[in-house]
Amino acid sequence: MSNAIQTADLEWQQVDGIDVPVSKQFGDVYFSKDNGLLETRHVFLNGNDLPQRLAALHDYQYFCVGETGFGTGLNILALWQLWQQARPDNHSHLHAISVEKFPLSKADLIRALNAWPELAPLAEQLIAQYPLPIPGCHRLSFPQERFSLDLWLGDAHDVFPTMVKTHSVNAWFLDGFAPSCNPDMWAEQVLNHIVRLSDYGTTFASFSVAGVLKRGLTAHGIQISRPRGFGHKREMLKAIWTSPENPQDDEHSNNTVAITEKKTQLNGSKAKTIAIVGAGIAGLSTAWALAQRGHQIKLYDQTAPLAGASGNPLALLNPKLSPIKQSHEHLMTVCWQYALRHYAQFNAFRPLQIDQLALKKTDELLALAKQYPTDLLHAQNATESALTTLYPSLHLTQAGAVSPHQLCDQILQHPLIQFEVAHIQKLVQKEQQVQLYNTREDVLAQVDHVVVCCARQSAELFAEYPPLKPIRGQVSWANNAEYALPLNQAFSYGGYCMQLDPQQLILGASFYPQREDSDILPEDHQHNANLITDVFPEYAAHLPAVTEWQGRASVRAQSPDYFPLLGQLDENSEIYTFSGLGSKGFLFAPLCSEIIAALILGEACPVPVRLLQRLHPQRFQKKMRAKKPYFQPGSADPH
Repeated sequence: MSNAIQTADLEWQQVDGIDVPVSKQFGDVYFSKDNGLLETRHVFLNGNDLPQRLAALHDYQYFCVGETGFGTGLNILALWQLWQQARPDNHSHLHAISVEKFPLSKADLIRALNAWPELAPLAEQLIAQYPLPIPGCHRLSFPQERFSLDLWLGDAHDVFPTMVKTHSVNAWFLDGFAPSCNPDMWAEQVLNHIVRLSDYGTTFASFSVAGVLKRGLTAHGIQISRPRGFGHKREMLKAIWTSPENPQDDEHSNNTVAITEKKTQLNGSKAKTIAIVGAGIAGLSTAWALAQRGHQIKLYDQTAPLAGASGNPLALLNPKLSPIKQSHEHLMTVCWQYALRHYAQFNAFRPLQIDQLALKKTDELLALAKQYPTDLLHAQNATESALTTLYPSLHLTQAGAVSPHQLCDQILQHPLIQFEVAHIQKLVQKEQQVQLYNTREDVLAQVDHVVVCCARQSAELFAEYPPLKPIRGQVSWANNAEYALPLNQAFSYGGYCMQLDPQQLILGASFYPQREDSDILPEDHQHNANLITDVFPEYAAHLPAVTEWQGRASVRAQSPDYFPLLGQLDENSEIYTFSGLGSKGFLFAPLCSEIIAALILGEACPVPVRLLQRLHPQRFQKKMRAKKPYFQPGSADPH
């Protein structure tokens, strides 16, 4: 993966009053000067028979479209518009995957999409979630539309090999600049991975009929036809990968697709009942992700939601960012980007900025400001800080805070989430379902899948479970109405501080490994007071005496390598786990919940393979280390 993402370098041409972007990098237009939207519909939508295929989706079916060049987003918006017109009135879902090496800046994207007023309502939603130019996968979700997009930023040569095949791509838009302008996009290695991510029944369409493309597809047994192209173009490419048992002739290509998709059913056609054990942030986020997909959720906790480490009065989304060359598979970095988009849909979210003080490795921390996109990070000397200090800092402009209990209330209002206080004593796999037993040995429920989100108590429901160490932590809050900080400002310095509300400052947090006590202790208040006094002595002097402080203590669960445990311990079981989030639960939970949904439901995975492997709960089992990786890209032929 490249060290940084370079945005597209454009020049603009006026054609019939429309601004047409032209890439200086490749010397080619982004869309047809004749009519780019009509060309997209002709080549990519009709070329993949999408009007008929999307309209025929069954309840809960998941359809995936892949694209090799995102560009202005025109193809994706045209696909989305078609989905609005053709989608059945059920729980089917359309997902798109697109790769882009040189993304447009947001300003250029807005200018380019102004050419298509009929797409404006969709373009506005896309622009609102359009990601920063940071390498890796950016998941954009539009749940009310039953539509989602994974936008992978980076070179196709680097990106495609990292994609995990948790669901086959059903149709491909083989786009990008012409092979003569951008030969790397059409290289054999890229096409091999496109086929790897596909399956029998997958279709392909392209404006190009270049020999390199035809040879690359036919080498895998994919059958090609060349119907009339758009406008002045004599031909376009239309192709389908047919199974040896189901050979295709051009006259019956639609039937071949229908037969194949009916056979595979894409990924099922009924609602699932899924039990989630544990109602901390892991369980709540997983419940939300699955309920948003239309599945029935039974959520259990021994006492109450947020009774454990997730129940503090306020959670700070404070990522420690990696060097940019590692960002595409750095868990904290990719989770931070998704978390900000995810929490923005809830009233519990407060956007803010953070000054991360450089207490050690100063040069390394401050150097990040030059690696990331402009205006995201600023290296500040001590005199630029909002509070008097001796330390320089890294100013992060995009961060946030979450009110856990307010978030919980909104999640539990979802009509498909049913919460119950119960102590789940035992899980028993019975054929394709799982039975949940309480302490009286009563069967509480029989469900399709279970996700265990009980932190260290998760081990009680498995025969073997990776080690999780307890870490005691206490947060404190005190009245500071006279010296209140701005509500959109936080500080991180080994501890952290920000306004809990306009009247109170919240400070945290103590950190004591291998301790499981949760009493509120004066010495922990003093610990938090010492942390802020060390860096902001003048400000700390205005705070009340620690004897007047309030607080909350809880026990976090941390894995030995600081990565959460996410997935199945037994691949033959319908029991999953999601635990070990440590002190970053609110940062990790939204994206990790999307991953667990992908694993359970067979959807596209929003992280690269190496990161998914690092999350797998089997990684601590020595006997597994000699075997093949838990997830791997695989060979080009999935059969």
